This record gives sequence, C-alpha cells and structure tokens, in this order.
Amino acid sequence: MTPPRPVGDRFRRFRERLAAEGSDQPQASDERLSVGSSAGPPTGRRGGRRKGGGEELRVPEAEFTSYYGRPILKAPVWKWDIAAYLFTGGLAAGSSLLAAGGQLTGRPALRRAGRVTALAAVSASAVFLIRDLGRPARFHHMLRVAKPTSPMSMGTWILTAYGPAAGLAAIAEAAGALPGHGPLGLAARVLPPIGHAAGLLAAGTAPALATYTGVLLADTAVPSWHEAYPELPVIFAGSALASGAGVGLLAAPPAQAGPARRMAVAGAALELYGAHRVETRLGLLSEPYRLGRPGRLLRAGRLLTATGVAGALLGRRSRLVGALSGTALLAASVLTRFGIFSGGVASARDPRYTVVPQRARVDARRAGMDLPADRADPPAV
Repeated sequence: MTPPRPVGDRFRRFRERLAAEGSDQPQASDERLSVGSSAGPPTGRRGGRRKGGGEELRVPEAEFTSYYGRPILKAPVWKWDIAAYLFTGGLAAGSSLLAAGGQLTGRPALRRAGRVTALAAVSASAVFLIRDLGRPARFHHMLRVAKPTSPMSMGTWILTAYGPAAGLAAIAEAAGALPGHGPLGLAARVLPPIGHAAGLLAAGTAPALATYTGVLLADTAVPSWHEAYPELPVIFAGSALASGAGVGLLAAPPAQAGPARRMAVAGAALELYGAHRVETRLGLLSEPYRLGRPGRLLRAGRLLTATGVAGALLGRRSRLVGALSGTALLAASVLTRFGIFSGGVASARDPRYTVVPQRARVDARRAGMDLPADRADPPAV
C-alpha cells in the first residue's frame, strides 16, 4: 500500500473543519447581517465573519457584464451607408406615391418632381446597398430564390420590380423635349402612356418598398429593433410619406401642392405615433431611443416634422414657406432613420438590454406555469 498523501490529508481535515463550523452557525435569518446595513462589523462568528476573525463577507452588487468584457450580441457591422439606404428607399417610395397623386389629379409639377426624385433616390439606394454588400454580384445571387419568410429576399425582389418601373416613369418625362417627327417623334408619342402605366406600377410597389426595411431590422436579434417589430414599419411608412411630401412642397407651386400637404399630415401622424410607441412601450428597451445620440436625433426629427407640417398648413399660399416646410420634412426623415438605426446598434452593445428582458420572460413563464426555480428554463444568453 502506498502511504496517504499529505496534501490529501490536509484537504480532508480542512473540509471536516468547515463542515463542523457550518453546523455551529445559527439558522435564523434575522441574525444575519443584511447587505448594505449601516450597523457596525459583527463580533464572533455571526453575520458572515469567519471563526478567528477575518474580513467581513459581503455580496457584491450585480453587474451586467459578459465573458472577457465583450458584448453578448455582436453589434451590426452596418455603417452609415445602410442608414442612408433606409432614407433613400423611403424617399423613393414616397416620391412615387406623390407622382401618382399628381398624375391622377392633373398636376404635372408634382408628377414630374415625384418621378425624377424617385429615380434618383432608388439609384442612390442601389449604390448604398451594393457598397455594403461589397460586390454587385451578391445582389444578383439574391434573385436565385424567392423566400417569403426572408425580408432580405423579399426586399431584393421588391427593388427589382420597383426600379425599372420608376426608371421608365422618369424617362417618360423627357417625351416633351423630343421632336414630333421621325423615330424620336414616335418615341414622344409612345412614352407618355408607358410612363403612365410605369408610374402606377411604381406607386403600387412603393408601400412594400417603404416598409420592408422596418421588417428587415425587426427580424434581427438586436433587442431594440426586434421588440419594436409592430412600430418600425409604421415609422418607416410615415417617414416615407413625409419625405415625399417634402419633395412636393419644394418643387411644386402652392396651387398644385395640395396632395403634398395631405401626405405631410398623414406621414407625420404615422411617424410621430410610431416614434412615441417605441419610446414608451418597450420598457427597458425604449432607453436606447431616448438616451444619447439616438435620443437627440429622434427628438430633433420630431421637432422638424411638427415644424414642417405646421408650415405646410399655415403657409399654403407662400412658395417660400412651402419650400422651407419641405426642407424640414426631408431633414426630419433623415434624422428619424439615423436615430432608429443608432438606437438599435446601441442596444446590441450593452449586455443589459439582452439579459434583463430575457430574465423577465423566464420569470413570467415560470409564474404562468407555476414551476419551481430549478425547473424553469434559464435565459438563453
């Protein structure tokens, strides 16, 4: 037989001594020193002081940290170009709706401004999207399948349907500058009806273009985006209408700007309602939309939206006031998109916005199923 090891004997004696000391401790909870108590240090072995003296044991305050100080979620790698893409996509959609309104009500200034702006905005959207993808071929690869459950796949097909229609509608505006004879004369006669049909097709696709980006953000694991899934499409739809109305107020004379003013009121109502909901309904996850840079952007956006709508309604006979109101609405749409984008990124970087809501859901599930603590599902961190 081999002799017992000294280290093993020491550990065994140490464990037995700890067990003996634990049996001597009082069991009444009122004899323990509460954390953060103002009472002085206890004497003897009660209140967390070890036998023979030593430092008082206190429970440290909980801190929301993660392994090696890294965030629990990987923050989105998207940069400012995606936030700009959110704005230009909404601007294109709102401009197509404005152009369709001008087309159906016989307001050529609104129709022309809306069609040209829609083509410019969707072209800028394509540039921002391809810049983020890194290679243009990746956009083409997305067209290999159509997956209704994927907002990215549906967004690719929406852009594919909207872009050519908006382009044809804008090109048709050049028909008036073509000569009336020869091949160009034929083009001058054919382009207006083609532009009419293309403009209506673009307007029919515009609501999906304006709102799919909100669904795309809510489909991610970013806490403040994911929990705001009912409000983000509403905010983006209102922002698209407000930006389209801003184009109409800037480009059209007051006599033709009636549809733009009505669009401004509708868009501001949707945008302000959605923004108020995300800042009040989400509880802890509303904080990223109220604090820091996102909070400043969203507050400025609300102020500019209200200013633009007030100017559009009160200064309906002044071209200058209309232009200033349109500029305010466009700036408000930019600030709103960047504020929503920044708020989501901020929520992904702080572990608190991931851990606390998950614990609350686990507690609610445990209470609803009447399960003991050891049988409840742990938070999926």
